[in-house]
Amino acid sequence: MTSTTAYESAVAAAFAARLPTAAPVTARASQASGDTGDAVVVQFVGEAGAQLAVQLLDPDALIDGLAGRPVADRLLDALEAAVTALGPGVLGEAATGDASALFADPHAQLFDLVDEGERTIGRLAVRITHRPARPAGGDGRLHRIAGVEMELTVEIGRTRMAVRDVLDLEPGRIVELDRSAGAPADVKLNGRTIAHGEVVVVDQDYAVRITRILENVEA
Repeated sequence: MTSTTAYESAVAAAFAARLPTAAPVTARASQASGDTGDAVVVQFVGEAGAQLAVQLLDPDALIDGLAGRPVADRLLDALEAAVTALGPGVLGEAATGDASALFADPHAQLFDLVDEGERTIGRLAVRITHRPARPAGGDGRLHRIAGVEMELTVEIGRTRMAVRDVLDLEPGRIVELDRSAGAPADVKLNGRTIAHGEVVVVDQDYAVRITRILENVEA
């Protein structure tokens, strides 16, 4: 069964891919909570249901030549592309307003919209209100965005350091991580852990062998 996380990540990836920016933008799981201003809010109703809110932090990043138009109009193509992941339905009218409730909703997933320079140009909140029905033995409607790229990373550990310790880093310095040698690595999809695996070498390149798919990402 397709996980709810996969639907939300697919919506975010499709939205980021259609944004009219000079350089590619990726959607990454956000650690922030709550918004700090107005956002473009829209609702989708159909085979699935969803609420989306977009807060554009840098409108100048858009190169659509429509600087004089409302932000909601300039994001319409990207919003329409985003909801293709959810199957047939109707996208409501996008409007700018207070989206703090949606950004703070525990059932919503938040994404940072990051450009090639690692600059966050916006934030996206996605809340699936009901899942699309999936035909038995089929791939549902996700094939529509099968070509959209999503960020898959492997994390072998992490640590916290004071700024003074970071400034003291130099070649040869050893940084200890928060897990022991041989512990499984975390496999993350758009910043969310979906599986565990072990790091292996294939033709002199590093790879990861999946050892466990996490059940808590499945609906």
